[in-house]
Amino acid sequence: MDSDKDKTLTKVTIDENLRRVYEETLEEKVPERFVALLEQLRKRQEQK
Repeated sequence: MDSDKDKTLTKVTIDENLRRVYEETLEEKVPERFVALLEQLRKRQEQK
């Protein structure tokens, strides 16, 4: 049973640390170049 608790605690700790590390990256704006490419793809999909 302790092994399951340890695994859960480990997963929670990893999750919290990953969120902390990548939080700033998640808040960054998508570069305009990628926004334009996504718009082009969307338009192509609409034409099909």
